[in-house]
Amino acid sequence: MKLRWGRIVMALIILVVMVGVVVYFVFFKQKESLKEPTVVDNPPVEEKKLQILDLESNTRPIAVMINNHKTAQPLQTGLNDAYLVYEIVVEGGITRMLAVYKDADTARIGTVRSSRHYFLDYALENDAIYVHYGWSPQAETDIYNLGINNVNGMVDGNPFWRDTTLNVPTEHTVYTSMEGLNETINNKGYRTTTDEDNLLKYSIDEIDLSIFEGAIKADEVEIEYSSYQTNTFVYDATNKVYKKYSNGTERKDYITGETFTAKNIITYQVPNYSMDEKGRQEIDNIGSGEGYFISNGYAVPITWEKDAPATQTVYRLLNGQEITVNDGNTYIQIQPENKNIEIS
Repeated sequence: MKLRWGRIVMALIILVVMVGVVVYFVFFKQKESLKEPTVVDNPPVEEKKLQILDLESNTRPIAVMINNHKTAQPLQTGLNDAYLVYEIVVEGGITRMLAVYKDADTARIGTVRSSRHYFLDYALENDAIYVHYGWSPQAETDIYNLGINNVNGMVDGNPFWRDTTLNVPTEHTVYTSMEGLNETINNKGYRTTTDEDNLLKYSIDEIDLSIFEGAIKADEVEIEYSSYQTNTFVYDATNKVYKKYSNGTERKDYITGETFTAKNIITYQVPNYSMDEKGRQEIDNIGSGEGYFISNGYAVPITWEKDAPATQTVYRLLNGQEITVNDGNTYIQIQPENKNIEIS
């Protein structure tokens, strides 16, 4: 009898354990399975940003007149830090350049040369403070009449110096720096911010110009200004930039030894003529015309239009759409009318 009760008790114990196991799995495990799954955050994707400019920056640009005489070309420095470079003919078939900087800390820029009045139009269209060492009579008059904020080495002195180690005439030895310019600009009380839009629209992603109407290969671009000055831009497919040559010589920074390069090239022609006995030039740059936009090994035909000296030049594709340039610096080559341009 005792043995039978013992077996019954044992059976009851086993039954209770089994019921407990069933209850545990049915209720507790099922409840656990209904819990919100653990979410593992994916690592944040780094946002791509434009490299040539900070589009959020409202810093006012600074535009510097660059000497492009044959004697000065080997001495040029700081051009690769400029996001825009204009080149236009001056007297004697020589060209000068206007290098436009924004948020730069370039320690040596030059050599710096005197102003010519039509370069003011391109300082104005970028709302830039204009930097030069001297001026032509027309440029002096226009700077005063238009109230252009300018830093003139013949007057302001401090942010400029002559490199006396150079064995060249003194007019080819003047340099400046962004640190010195910014100090002078602050001392003069000039506005240092801008509400103006950038002259050009930029794309973070590479633009393939071959898909646009009229596109042609552009591995080499030769732009003649005069018998004195011809530029050639040769495409470096590895780095996707154009190396700059002047009169057949590869142009390099005098200090760093880096080749001057352009990511984008805009080129078009305007009439020019001599306006005084010294051969100083006038150019007909207000109006419209045709040209080319060149980048990443291709060129496409474009139109340009500039309504007034202070208004921005607008560049459009043949379909009327305003151009967007690739992320990088841009050379704007304003060539004399009827001069040779070869794109191949």
